[in-house]
Amino acid sequence: RMHLWGLVGVAVLAALGYVGWQWWLGPSIAVEVLQRQDVVQTMVASGHVQSPHRTDVSAQVTGRVVAIPVVEGQWVRQGQTLIELDSSEAQANHQQARANVGQAQVNVRQLHELRLPVAEQTWLQAQANLKVAEQSLARSQTLLDKGFVGASARDDAQRGVDVAQAQWRIAAHQRQSLLPGGSDLAATQSALQVAQAAEASAAARLRYSRIAAPVDGVLIARTVEPGDGVQPGKVLMVLSPKADMQLVLQIDEKNLHLLRLNQAAVASADAYPDQKFDAVLVYINPRVDPLRGSVEVKLAVPKPPAYLQQDMTVSVDLAVARRPQSLWVAQTAVQGAGQGAVPGAAPGPAWVWVVRDQRAQRQNITLGLSHQGRAEVLTGLADGDWLVQSPLPTLHDGARVRAVPR
Repeated sequence: RMHLWGLVGVAVLAALGYVGWQWWLGPSIAVEVLQRQDVVQTMVASGHVQSPHRTDVSAQVTGRVVAIPVVEGQWVRQGQTLIELDSSEAQANHQQARANVGQAQVNVRQLHELRLPVAEQTWLQAQANLKVAEQSLARSQTLLDKGFVGASARDDAQRGVDVAQAQWRIAAHQRQSLLPGGSDLAATQSALQVAQAAEASAAARLRYSRIAAPVDGVLIARTVEPGDGVQPGKVLMVLSPKADMQLVLQIDEKNLHLLRLNQAAVASADAYPDQKFDAVLVYINPRVDPLRGSVEVKLAVPKPPAYLQQDMTVSVDLAVARRPQSLWVAQTAVQGAGQGAVPGAAPGPAWVWVVRDQRAQRQNITLGLSHQGRAEVLTGLADGDWLVQSPLPTLHDGARVRAVPR
């Protein structure tokens, strides 16, 4: 029995010694071994795909749709037929206008090949007749002076000269009107120009009966069907031209101070979440939407994937800040006024618990950015420090603790 009590006493003493040893070592406490690392602060937002430009397609003449050889979502080339209008009347008008041009051209040829040569000959004949009449008058005057003829003969010769001069003047005017600068030539050429302009107008109206794609692009909308009547100016189709895609996002205005042009981003379409592609911030709207409290931003996609389509919903991780080789701690470990610091906040008084030489020490720190539940430490800590993750309520400065690294 004495031996049994001796064993019990030894066990009690051992237990008391272990408890005392544990008490002397202090409570176990989880710590994080700090290490410098490169950290990229990102902002997550959703938006949609948008082409920088859209082209409205409309008719230029009134007509009835007879065919639409394309469908929505189809890629079309510049000049490809999108809509065909009834062109029977336009074709008839064009043929008539071409016939009028042909007639006007014939009139010009007749002027040069027939009317002008005839006028030249008539003028020469009138000139010759005038010369003969003038010679006859001179002879009559001579005979009258010598008394061989009477005054009536000289008067007849004078009337002959007057008639020949009138005929010569008429022939000269007719000839002049057919030469360059003349009225007949100008009228004939003007008639040809009018006919050619009418033919060009008729040809244009005939071309307008075929509505073609003004640029390369994807047909993203259409509001017309075969048999519909169309009016000039009414939008019938919408094309998204071939261009670099853009991602349009709405960012909360409180994050405006984080945005900078040329910031890099990684995006994915909601339809293909596992396929990432790069984007770059290229536009920040200077105006804040007062209703939504947001700012519109646009990101360029240098190499858009083939599946990316107009108006797709996308998710974007925008890199708004980079901190190479910096120290970061869990925000739950930060005590004091600095707790809960937000990105961009001015550094303020804050402190954490660290373990040095198996004792807890209160360490003042200065905070920088915060990101995803962690805070950047600008001053107060060093690489390799043991940071207390979840401080005990009873922890005090200088308390002996047993650090358990995690």
